[in-house]
Amino acid sequence: IIFLQHAPLNINFLGTGTSSGVPMIGCHCEVCRSQDPKDNRLRSSILVSSSNSSFVIDTTPDFRYQMLRSKTERLDAIVYTHPHKDHIAGLDDIRAFNHFSQKPIDIYAGANTEEAIRRDFYYAFAETRYPGVPDLNIIGIDHDSFMVGDIKVQPIQVMHHKMPVLGFRMGDFTYITDANYIEPQEQEKIKGSKVLVINALRKQKHLSHFTLSEAIELANALEIPRVYLTHISHQLGTHTAVSNELPANIMLAYDGLQISL
Repeated sequence: IIFLQHAPLNINFLGTGTSSGVPMIGCHCEVCRSQDPKDNRLRSSILVSSSNSSFVIDTTPDFRYQMLRSKTERLDAIVYTHPHKDHIAGLDDIRAFNHFSQKPIDIYAGANTEEAIRRDFYYAFAETRYPGVPDLNIIGIDHDSFMVGDIKVQPIQVMHHKMPVLGFRMGDFTYITDANYIEPQEQEKIKGSKVLVINALRKQKHLSHFTLSEAIELANALEIPRVYLTHISHQLGTHTAVSNELPANIMLAYDGLQISL
């Protein structure tokens, strides 16, 4: 499989935490009490942009704040990985982009995510819609690549326990969250990436997420030269402590990190 990098990309990590975020409500562990800004993690999402196009992958419960914090004033689309609440709950706040662009926003989603969006945000699809509700144009996606402006996006199916989840490759960059297994034929779609972002929840075994060692093992097997770990829980350890344990080419992502390729 050959992937060509059509447009230079900028990736902005809007959030790098797991479903509860870090710090976790009511927790007094070392990580949740940390004064290091890199240990403060909103729910996982990235902003992908070229000179002409921009989209977010997932709208977390922190979506409004993530847009304000990153000073994002234009958005062409939203691309979804799966329907869990920590990845779709912020969709209502797309209304501001509707207001300023005066048009619907394109939503790229697999069948299970589209079903959840239509159910949870039913008022956006009502026959008689209340003024100011989100204006959405849902575009179904499966295994075939699609274009968001000038950015080609190739879905990669991964498994989150028993739930199929979509990861995405854009040129030399691959983003995978909420996974604990990737079939060999889907791994082929990742090979050749210069940068891989992959979830590493904690060190202990988990039902539906890669552990730190599992994420490192997969990245090494795929021979990816630069790897960033995301969807991190407070159980993993502090950013500084874990960073000191990692190989040189594997790094913890953190909120606000930006990379270009």
